Amino acid sequence: MTTHHSEFLKLESVFIKPAKNAFVSDQLLEKQWRDLNYLSQPYFRQANEEYNLFETTLKNAAVQIHHFPKDESLSIDSIYCRDAAIATDFGMILCNMGKPGRVKEPTAQKQVYLDNSIPVLGEITAPGTLEGGDVAWLDEKTLAVGHTYRTNEAGIAQLKALLEPKGIEIIVAELPHYKGKSDVFHLMSILSPVAKDLAVVYSPLMPIKFRNELLNRGFQLVEVPEAEFDSMGCNVLAIAPRKCIMVAGNPVTQKALEAAGCEVIAYEGEHISVKGGGGPTCLTRPMLRSF
Repeated sequence: MTTHHSEFLKLESVFIKPAKNAFVSDQLLEKQWRDLNYLSQPYFRQANEEYNLFETTLKNAAVQIHHFPKDESLSIDSIYCRDAAIATDFGMILCNMGKPGRVKEPTAQKQVYLDNSIPVLGEITAPGTLEGGDVAWLDEKTLAVGHTYRTNEAGIAQLKALLEPKGIEIIVAELPHYKGKSDVFHLMSILSPVAKDLAVVYSPLMPIKFRNELLNRGFQLVEVPEAEFDSMGCNVLAIAPRKCIMVAGNPVTQKALEAAGCEVIAYEGEHISVKGGGGPTCLTRPMLRSF
């Protein structure tokens, strides 16, 4: 039995956009990284080396991999392909990006989905904005969505209109201002479910009501320390229950996950993750997972 409604069941298929297709060249990286608020410029050769190892980790887990193609109309941010769409059992929901430099990504992904006979349930339209990094399945019937600078109230209302009639509960997490509109701050910056009863969280930026909701639902929380928040200790991709991929350089969080019974695979992600603020959940658009 398979579903799209999970962040932690056995990952069967995924869409990714390799660094060679998103970053394209050192010239494009040099041109765009500042305007897109990267910490510093990624370098093309190193990014490809990192990405190849990241993709190999998915292949070793027997995940079926589909590639988003190179598209000259898109920015280097398109490597973080989770953000442009939401996968549901009823079809894809195409987002409307809150970051101006990324507005063309959902349309580009739509064509890929149609070319692969993947149905589209709906599209978020202006004035609504919604980004995939702001949504996370807590279980097959419950989708959490962050109200952030990238995902606004109108976008959340459209999401509810698409999914609530189909029996999906939408839980809204009201996220703080933090570093402001230009920063990459999604719900999944502070939440990564890795099993039905285990989630990695950064509690200092988590709304009290939402954190209590997780506890009431029976989640054990793996707490990320402050020193590992900016290095994306909280951005963890589950490829099966308690089998996780995370960015290297977060030893405290990794040990806490292992203490909670998780197998952890760490990848070097300075150029594909840290500099652009996108960890393994951001680099992937998970599709089917199996029970």
